[in-house]
Amino acid sequence: MAASAPTISFVSLGCPKALVDSERIITRLRAEGYALTNRHDGADCVIVNTCGFLDSAKEESLEAIGTALAENGKVIVTGCMGAQPQSISERFPNVLSITGPQAYESVVAAVHEAVPPAHDPKIDLVPPQGIKLTPRHYAYLKISEGCNNRCSFCIIPSLRGRLASRPLPEVMREAERLVAAGVKELLVISQDTSAYGLDLRHAATSWKGEALENRILDLARGLGSLGAWVRLHYVYPYPHVDHLVPLMAQGLILPYLDIPFQHASPTVLKAMRRPAAQEKTLTRLARWREICPDIAIRSTFIVGFPGESEADFEELLAWMSEAQLDRVGCFIYEPVAGAAANDLGLPAIPRAVAEERHERFMLHQQAVSLAKQRAKIGKTVSAIVDEITPKGGVGRTMHDAPEIDGSIILSASRPLEVGDIVTAKIKRADAYDLRGSVI
Repeated sequence: MAASAPTISFVSLGCPKALVDSERIITRLRAEGYALTNRHDGADCVIVNTCGFLDSAKEESLEAIGTALAENGKVIVTGCMGAQPQSISERFPNVLSITGPQAYESVVAAVHEAVPPAHDPKIDLVPPQGIKLTPRHYAYLKISEGCNNRCSFCIIPSLRGRLASRPLPEVMREAERLVAAGVKELLVISQDTSAYGLDLRHAATSWKGEALENRILDLARGLGSLGAWVRLHYVYPYPHVDHLVPLMAQGLILPYLDIPFQHASPTVLKAMRRPAAQEKTLTRLARWREICPDIAIRSTFIVGFPGESEADFEELLAWMSEAQLDRVGCFIYEPVAGAAANDLGLPAIPRAVAEERHERFMLHQQAVSLAKQRAKIGKTVSAIVDEITPKGGVGRTMHDAPEIDGSIILSASRPLEVGDIVTAKIKRADAYDLRGSVI
């Protein structure tokens, strides 16, 4: 009788890029005959993929490791926090191994040592698209690792290294497999999507006989030809991003840009080591909207950065009023260990002041969002169905990414299925979500 498959419990924390790392590890383990479980107790070992971007994320990772040790005892740690192993080993000296991000082979080797595989290599346990942790109808497509930027608030380059782009044909092959397996939406992610191919010197390549280059514009065109929704995340506003907007107007990729502006005050942006020409950015936003009137701009901002004055914050609010962004997130600055911002010699902002600014920022943006949302009432939109309800479903418009943006509550006179892309007429709206009926 064949031995029963050893079971692995998996915890994946952090951003979508870490989720893709988890998917790759799980795919390899499933190919070797390991089974997955969502319970630590009873599993043969536990893998915790950590996040180390913010102190709050580190604490969440440490709590997850502690829980896994308490409930199982055999724990393998990987991910961004693993790039600083002493912060884990000092608190949990009995974990089996600690590795940094993208260390797939080391993680699998640690599993082999802890729990040898019981596998018949003649049996293929993995579908061509690999194992995904997202719903079947959408998937994250990671096009590069690392980052060449040196933003003073960020330690990602020290955790994940410099930019390392995947060759365009490799990305296209993965995307093609995903679409063939039923994926309706590809969410393109990296640390700096618009820098894609820079490390490859935008070398000439080809895909199915077409001469291309390893650059984001050619990749976007290729992905757009597959017939799925293509959504771009983490796009720095380099000049060549302007050339992506016509592809949105043509319907090749979704009219959605996720651009991390972070602030609007030139003083704060300079301290952050970010582009500081926000007047030029407003001009570009206006131009993008001329080319593609349906474009939605999402962004994130940081308040309470060291040295941020009340005047700086008011300048941010004024810029937000002019920019009229569609989707916005805001974080309170955290002095992450190892970040260059800690050594700038700028005064720290009291937590109470930062929290008050965060609340004012969100209330300010809610008013902008509510007006933009209400302007959609009576219009028709395309939406992808994420969930089925008794009266219809819950989905997202082309302007909404999963988990970070809003939803549309759909009423329908016919049965819907998860992954359906439908046309709906908007009936009601609030600052974040819509209600509509399927036409």
